[in-house]
Amino acid sequence: MTETYEKKIEQLKKIIEKIEDGNTSLDESMKLYEQGAALVKQCETMLAEAEVKITTLGRDA
Repeated sequence: MTETYEKKIEQLKKIIEKIEDGNTSLDESMKLYEQGAALVKQCETMLAEAEVKITTLGRDA
C-alpha cells in the first residue's frame, strides 16, 4: 500500500516534534533524523512526479 504525501508529511511532523521535545536521546535523534531525511526524499520524489503529470496534462489539454 502506497502512503500519501499528506501521511508522509504527518510522519515527518511527528519526527520533528520528537526530536525537538528534549527527551530524546542522541542515538534515537539520529535514527529519527535518518527516517526524516528518507521521508523528505520520498516527498520530493512525489512532488516531482506530480509536477511532471500536471505539466503533461497541461500540454494535452
